[in-house]
Parts: sequence; structure tokens; C-alpha cells
Amino acid sequence: MKSMFLCLMSLALVSSFNINSLSAADKYRVGPDADQLKSTRQAGIDFLIKSQNADGSWSNPKILGISALVTTSLLENGLSPENPTVSKALNYLTQFKQDNGGIYHPDTKHRNYETSIILMCLVEGNRDGKYDELIAKAQKFLKGLQWDEDEGLNEDDPAYGGAGYGSHSRPDLSNTQFMLEALQKSGLSVDDPAFQKAITFVSRTQNLDSKYNNTPFASRIDDGGFYYTPAAGGSSQAGTTDAGGLRSYASMTYAGLKSFIYAGMSKDDPRVVAATKWVKDHYTVDENPGMGEQGLFYYYQVFAKTLGLLGVEKLETTDGEMHDWRKDLFNKLSSGQKPDGSWTNEADRWYEGDPALVTAYALLALAYCDPIPALGN
Repeated sequence: MKSMFLCLMSLALVSSFNINSLSAADKYRVGPDADQLKSTRQAGIDFLIKSQNADGSWSNPKILGISALVTTSLLENGLSPENPTVSKALNYLTQFKQDNGGIYHPDTKHRNYETSIILMCLVEGNRDGKYDELIAKAQKFLKGLQWDEDEGLNEDDPAYGGAGYGSHSRPDLSNTQFMLEALQKSGLSVDDPAFQKAITFVSRTQNLDSKYNNTPFASRIDDGGFYYTPAAGGSSQAGTTDAGGLRSYASMTYAGLKSFIYAGMSKDDPRVVAATKWVKDHYTVDENPGMGEQGLFYYYQVFAKTLGLLGVEKLETTDGEMHDWRKDLFNKLSSGQKPDGSWTNEADRWYEGDPALVTAYALLALAYCDPIPALGN
């Protein structure tokens, strides 16, 4: 399910001359050449179709998040739920529905993560109400996992409003943003308390000294970026400063900004303004700023989704340069695609050495790279 701005890409091209005679630069206001994008996507799709396990899963059948992300990437890149590969995958995933409403492997410690990812997948694949009941139950299950009064917390606790993997050790921004996206895409109103509680947590993962952040970390860096979690003493995958600040990094900053958008926050809110400035200060597709190559493809998909949700055509960075982020991202991804259509990350952290997962991330990013037609075409 894409944001409304993407509907522009479905408009028919209107022209008084042969559109096929135009160069890509003439045809499109922003974004890559449509034919090249289609070819790159198709190669990735073909790889995933060929690499599906006999049971409908990908990679390790017990790690449902990978199979759900792959299935979602296929749906978002044009395959229908009736496609044999997608249908087999959906049947595989839905067999793990639990009596409590969650959808996760019985051996997992990642109940929230798996249910969130599978819920988004089912929303994408839902036709004629086929998954309505599963979606409603999964939504209720996710709300029940949120750290709040049911765990004996009050709003002052740094864990309040967040979500973790699902084993209830501690909440973090990555899992919270997946939960929020799943709740939003499954139709939960932004006025629901779950969104407001989550924004309390997300605001505390931001390096911004403001009335919304009561953590001791807020003023130690104060650059508007985000880190992993303020809970259980606080942690950033990018490390700490000598003063004890938790370093911001790009994948979490885009995750935080995206969470604000899904919660209906205004672009003029100081938290959104500060996060947007961090994005403009650290724009690149060459690395995951703050983390280098680690988590690079996770970064690519949240980067593309967030800028797409914001309706950004070209991003003006702090130095005044204008960046066609769709084209930049496409060029980076297409140049790194392997002959078999897959992608992998040599920095094999968080499973990014797994070609099925990384190819899914790449396709999820490319789903937001459609070119926008030039005005008048």
C-alpha cells in the first residue's frame, strides 16, 4: 500500500507528439528510466521466485520475517496474490496464526516483529476480505504487546509506548516503527491511544532537547537524529560519545521520521523539522550514515519509503544541492545487482548476507523509485 503521492505515477502520459522519441530526461521530471527500472525489478523478482523453498518459505523456514518481507516485496512490485509463488508464500505464513491473534513461529522470541511484518504482508495481499479476520486479530495482538500501563509503566518511563521483538526484554525504535506501520496499514486510526503512546517512545529516541524528551541523552548530542532505544539504560548501534551521548544514525533516523508521519504529525512539528534537517545534513546512498555498510539495505528501504511518504521529488541538502533521490538510489542498487538478479551485503550483520532478505529490501526500496512524468507529458 503506497502513499497517495504515488498515484501520480499512474496518470496517462498526454502528448501531442510521439512520446517514444523522447529521452528519459525529457519523459520524466524525476526518477530513473522506467524501462531500466522494470528490468532491474524483474531480475530481482525472478531470483526470488527461483529461490523459494518447496514449502513456500525463503531461507530458514523458521525465520518468518524473511519470508514475509520477500512476499511483501513481490506484492509491492506488481505480483498478485494469485501468483503461484505469492499464493504459496501467503499460505505458508498464515498457517502460523496463533490463538492469541499473533502470527509467528511457535519457537520464535520475535512475536512482535514477525506479526508486524506478516500483518503488513497480509494487508498487501488481502482481496475480497480474505484476511480481514486475521488482520483484525493481529492488530489487537500487537496493541497488547506495547509497553504501557499493563506492564506497570507510567508515561515517565523511557520504555513507555515502545515495542520490542516480542520477548519483552526491552522496546526499541526498529520494532516500534514496524509495529506502527503495521497498525497504520491495517487501518487503525491515528487517534488510537496506541499511536500516541508510541510517539511518546519514538520522541525519546530522538537526539533533540525538547519538552517531549525527558531522557538524560536528549541534550548530549541534540542533532535531531535518532538512535536505537532509550530504554534499559539506552543504546545506539552507532556507539556513544565521550559525554555519554547516544549517536544518531540514518536507518533509525528515517525510521523515527516515518513513525512521526504514520502517527499524523505535522511537517511543522519541531521534532519533524529537526529530523528532516538531520536527513538533509547526511544525505547519501553510498552508506548507512553512522553505520557505514552495516544495515545498508535496511536503510535503503526505509530511506525510500520515508521520502516517498513525505512526497519529496528532489531533496535539497544543507549545501544547497538538489538530489533526485529516486535516480540516485536506483543507480546505486542497479550497479550492485548480481548476475542472478540478487543483492547481498558483504557487511553480514542483521542477516544482510542472506540474498533473499537483501533482495527483498532492494525491491521494497525500488517500489518507491517509479519516475514521475515531466510536466506536460
